[in-house]
Amino acid sequence: MTKIQENLLLGIWTIALIATAGSLYFSEIRGYIPCELCWIQRIFMYPLVIIGGVAYFQKNVKIAVTTLIFSGIGGIISLYHYGIQKLSFLADSAPSCGQVPCTGQYINWLGFITIPFLALTAFILIAGMSIYLLKTLKEEK
Repeated sequence: MTKIQENLLLGIWTIALIATAGSLYFSEIRGYIPCELCWIQRIFMYPLVIIGGVAYFQKNVKIAVTTLIFSGIGGIISLYHYGIQKLSFLADSAPSCGQVPCTGQYINWLGFITIPFLALTAFILIAGMSIYLLKTLKEEK
């Protein structure tokens, strides 16, 4: 395993850990009730903390396929969620999300940074690192 691969695994784990801690901060400390789409995004982010941590300590670069799949699906959901928050034509057709509407914005930093945007950023970073890991694996063969 190269130092770059090791750093990428550490990066995947770190980003997933920060994203998970951030979502728990918003719900458990700030008291923001997650909508259904937020819960689905959590389903794809939270396991990445465990998967990434185990992969880092085992030096298992092949986990990049799994992290790419999880981050890809989670990223698509985050992108849709962000879209229904920011694009009126999507917001009008947004599904009912239980207690909290999925179009709600607990935060709106700088006019565009919402919780789904933060999740999307984390998923994109993890996907990018996973793709780069897969590239380094191919180059080794």
